[in-house]
Amino acid sequence: MIDYSKLLLTKYFEENSIVKAGIDSFNNFIEKELQVIIDENREIEPTIIPPNVEEFKIRLDRIWVTKPEITEADGSKRPIYPIEARIRKISYSAPIFLEVSAHVNGVQKESFKTQIGNLPIMLKSKYCHLYELNKDELVIKGEDPDDPGGYFVINGTEKAIVNVEDLASNKLMVEKASIGVSPYVGKIFSEKGSYKIPHQIEKMKDGIFYLTFTRVKRIPLIAVIKALGLTKDEEIQKFVDLDDSSQIIINLYEYIDIKSDEEAIDFIAKKIGITQAKEIRLERTAEILDKYLLPHIGIEKEDRIMKAYNICKLLKRFIQVSGEEMDTDDKDHYSNKRLKLPGDLLADLFRVNLKVLIGDLLYNFQRIVKRGKFPSIKVIIREKLLTQRIYSSMATGNWVGGRKGISQRIERLNFLQAQSHLQRVISPLSSSQENFEARALHSTHLGRLCPSETPEGTNIGLRKNLALLTSITPKVNEEKILTSLKTMGLDLIK
Repeated sequence: MIDYSKLLLTKYFEENSIVKAGIDSFNNFIEKELQVIIDENREIEPTIIPPNVEEFKIRLDRIWVTKPEITEADGSKRPIYPIEARIRKISYSAPIFLEVSAHVNGVQKESFKTQIGNLPIMLKSKYCHLYELNKDELVIKGEDPDDPGGYFVINGTEKAIVNVEDLASNKLMVEKASIGVSPYVGKIFSEKGSYKIPHQIEKMKDGIFYLTFTRVKRIPLIAVIKALGLTKDEEIQKFVDLDDSSQIIINLYEYIDIKSDEEAIDFIAKKIGITQAKEIRLERTAEILDKYLLPHIGIEKEDRIMKAYNICKLLKRFIQVSGEEMDTDDKDHYSNKRLKLPGDLLADLFRVNLKVLIGDLLYNFQRIVKRGKFPSIKVIIREKLLTQRIYSSMATGNWVGGRKGISQRIERLNFLQAQSHLQRVISPLSSSQENFEARALHSTHLGRLCPSETPEGTNIGLRKNLALLTSITPKVNEEKILTSLKTMGLDLIK
């Protein structure tokens, strides 16, 4: 009799690896995310420029990564395989190249490609020399043919970047407040690129709804909506769209004197303590609203009206939950969680360190300009700076945002333990605090996380492992979904 379950599992693991999601995320980081990060920092304008120059810009263009190579003491370069990196206690990494151009008074002065650093390469990824080698070829290259890859070699040590579990960003979660004057609180982390801004909605005893984000503390929500361009009370009521609109009417009546978006921006400016001349006050407050209020929707002036519509939608949900028409959100439900895979974590690391490299480039440029010289950009880019910072984080496990233990040395006591380590998921919560609910087994873990593999002691329930047959969905392409919905007849708000 054929054991179909065994046959199916065998076929599944012939075609799929337990580290497939990690390798895919790393490939996506190099192929797409690197260019996105460069595009975020495309134009750099030094504040100190030569006196005879009206405008000077440094532009970052295309970025690409080649395959791992080593530069020997005599300056010669050649490909390197992981086994050599392990034996010689060096890093298995590939050079990162960037096209840079300098523009003086709108005219291109110089354009060149340069190496800006080295990036550790994940074994068995598209950029690894072991990619798509068969078992015999792997043995020739000194590798175990059953090794799944999905890790890095840093200074001869095998390091895995563990998956990090975090609350879903750009999603409102309403819960009962443990302390404070408001019985319910709505929280949303708005995340886009280098921005990750916490927002909070509260209702005070006077019945007024308040919004807190970044350094802006408890601003009336209606004033924020009006500052974003939705100034008519009738329209605000329509977009909040509640059967019982008494709570909204109280708020609208309180701020009925604010008739235009300019008046609302000025009102917010005074509330947050900006006391300069009116023109500067309005400009600074408008910049705060554009950059730090729901940046995931957009950071341009034309995105304001969409932010107003979204705040109305968030307010509706908050009122429904606080009025006990809907249940509060369960933070431990896995639909409210997201996993940050190695590619996402490396993108965070690269984004922060690229800003450090740009800061160093500007400092060197401006220092030479002060001496009365006009330097070439090529000579002031320090490629070792980016490399050292990335290697340091990979070697120590200390990541951007104050997180620790992200990169870990692979435990190779036996084959199963090494496989288990590559499946690890860690929670950002502190192991010294109780957090009983976060540690407990949740029904939504079934089929996603292993219900039994977690350590005893302080880390119980905070350090988990993916189930063997787990597949992780990559980030959804919103543009494709919107295009499909439009063809089905969805009418988007203009």
